[in-house]
Amino acid sequence: MIPNKRLGQHFLTDRNILQRIVDALEPAPDDVVVEIGAGTGSLTGQLLARGLRVIAIEKDRRLISELRMRNAECGIDGLSIVQGDALRVDWHALIIPHSAFPIPHFKIVGNIPYAITSPLIDKALTPPLPARIVFLVQAEVADRIAASPGSKTYGALSVGVQAVARVERLFTVRAGAFTPPPKVTSAVVRLTPLAQPLVAPEQIAAFRAFVTACFTRRRKQLRNVVMAATGRSAAVVTAGLAALGLDPAARPETLAPEIFVRLLRWSVRL
Repeated sequence: MIPNKRLGQHFLTDRNILQRIVDALEPAPDDVVVEIGAGTGSLTGQLLARGLRVIAIEKDRRLISELRMRNAECGIDGLSIVQGDALRVDWHALIIPHSAFPIPHFKIVGNIPYAITSPLIDKALTPPLPARIVFLVQAEVADRIAASPGSKTYGALSVGVQAVARVERLFTVRAGAFTPPPKVTSAVVRLTPLAQPLVAPEQIAAFRAFVTACFTRRRKQLRNVVMAATGRSAAVVTAGLAALGLDPAARPETLAPEIFVRLLRWSVRL
């Protein structure tokens, strides 16, 4: 199958890497796994070999036909194939018929298109949350997601993800593991939703917007950043930062996710 460049297709063919990705899910018997971008079915096959129930979402109709034909030949009961855009498909609606629980228990995995990594991560971290997410992404993006405060790669994406999930950058994947080889290095990240996230589900959208606004001025002093993000006066912001015990001269890139949560909660009380 010739990859579709328009869809950013790079098929992972290294069997060892495929197995390590499945291992990263920490699969348990009868797990329901949503696979984003099933492609040629290489990862799908590894998931099914572990006895997992797989809901494979694929946008490319050519690949869907091939997957369905292969599945029919193998007679596998654990695979459900869905044609559609992963950003538009209702994942939770697909899971419910496969789950024995009122609130679906599931995991998410995928070799995801680099161009839509951030919105796919946002969607994956939208309640009801999966038990685990394992994504193969561009190494640079993996570094940003896992970055610590004060580092060059730390930003709005780091804060937004780390506020609701534990992030692990597991391993790097060389370009030669794909067909065709991408022009960038890739990496596997594992996200485990926190039992007690820093931000409640109903606050996530507002939190992400607030953090993004702060990081558009990442090298400005905190007092000026918060003034711009909240529209409040210098006097109000200075007093608020003092009450929170925060240095008005600090910069957003040095602040831990919990500090942004405190800032947001303070701003909404104004």
